[in-house]
This record gives sequence, structure tokens and C-alpha cells, in this order.
Amino acid sequence: MNNMPEYEHATLAMQADGIATVTIRSANALNIIGTPVIDDVRQAISQLAAESEVRVLVLRGAGDRAFVGGADIREMGALDVDSARVFIDKLRGLCEAVRLFPSPVIARLSGWALGGGLELAAACDLRIASNRAQLGMPEVKVGIPSIIHAALLPRLIGQARANWLLMTGDNIDAAQALAWGLVDIVVPQERLDDEVERMARKFAGYGPSVMRQQKRLLREWQQEPLESSIRNGVEEFASAYATGEPQRFMAAFLKRK
Repeated sequence: MNNMPEYEHATLAMQADGIATVTIRSANALNIIGTPVIDDVRQAISQLAAESEVRVLVLRGAGDRAFVGGADIREMGALDVDSARVFIDKLRGLCEAVRLFPSPVIARLSGWALGGGLELAAACDLRIASNRAQLGMPEVKVGIPSIIHAALLPRLIGQARANWLLMTGDNIDAAQALAWGLVDIVVPQERLDDEVERMARKFAGYGPSVMRQQKRLLREWQQEPLESSIRNGVEEFASAYATGEPQRFMAAFLKRK
């Protein structure tokens, strides 16, 4: 990217190897997401989605106190039926921009990931957490249901655990989240950035076309019947050869052998 756009509530960074980072900023100490923040972060992600050189996206909050501490209670407390629909649809659009981002997305989870913040993390492909992370869906405690991308939670952790998380409104720590499969990796706080970088470089080292193809297939498999997914895989496998990546990576593998 030659001209990196600037947003009040989102910073973009791009490394030469295709690792992009979006940092949620200027949104309270806990990276609370209200309408201005949602709009800026979505625009930043959409900007990166259009860039072919992006191989992996890291999504994080500023500082280490929170990934995203939740949606803005002050804003939500003033909503009515119509404005509530507009607000939550904006948050849906942000989470969908992450879920459908063409390249892998890694959530860097430090501190709090609550409510809309946990939904945003669930929309990512990989969740790497520090051992200080606290995750929860407290919406029922303030009179609203957990919705939109909370719908991903039964797929990620099973119906019983999703029931507990969404109906109690209580938080779980990083160790519990790892045991449940809600996060993929937990490391000490001081190693969090190194682990995120390690995994981002791993993804960036693979062929960009195959990673985009694999992510798209994973999303399709969430909706398509098993028989269709298996049958369509034949054409997907063949089409990978049009990119030249199988030839290049297999030749390199054989040369190492």
C-alpha cells in the first residue's frame, strides 16, 4: 500500500512480507466500540481487504488492558427501537468484514474481550491470548441478548458451553477459554506479541492464493451440505494449479528432500 489511510479510531500498519495490522485506538482505555469506532475500524479493514499484497491481518486493541472491552453502554443506553437496529447492524457489518476478510485474521487478545469485543474475536480465524485475558458475554446483565456473531459460539465451543457463557453473563479466564476451544493459543503476557508475530509470519510464508482459497472454503463449509463440499473440492483442487503455487512449493519441498 503506497498511501496508508489514517483514521481517528484505527491505525493501519503494513510490513514488507504482507503482514497487516489494524489497531483500535482512541476508544477509552478498554477500546470500547461505539458508532465512530465501528465505522473507522470497518473502513480500515475494508481498505486492507482490497489490497492483494496483504497475506495476513492482525486485529488488536491499543495497549494491553483490552482487545475490546465491549460496545459503548452510554450510546446503547440512549437507543430506541429504530436506532438500536441501526447500531447493531453497524456492528454486524464490522464483524462480517472480519469474518469474510479474504486472508487469515489473527485476534491479539490481551486483557478484556467482552460482548461485542468477543464477537469480533470470534469472527477472526485464530485467537491468540495472553494469560491475563478475560472473556465474556455480559449482555443479559444489561437487558439485551447476545446476538449477531454470538451465533458463532455454539460452533466454536459447543451448545452447552455457549449456553453457559451467554445465559450467565459471567467471564472466563484464558485457561478456561483455551480448554473450551474459544482461544487457540495462550502465552504469558510478555510473550504475546512474539507469538502473534510468529503465527503471522507462518501464514505470510504460505502461498497467498492457497490461503485465500482455504479460508473461503472454510466459510462455505459452514453452510454447504457435506456432499456438495466434497464434490466441489475436486474443482477447487484443480484450480489451485492455475496459480502456480503448488508447482513452486512442491518443487521447493522436493529440493529440500
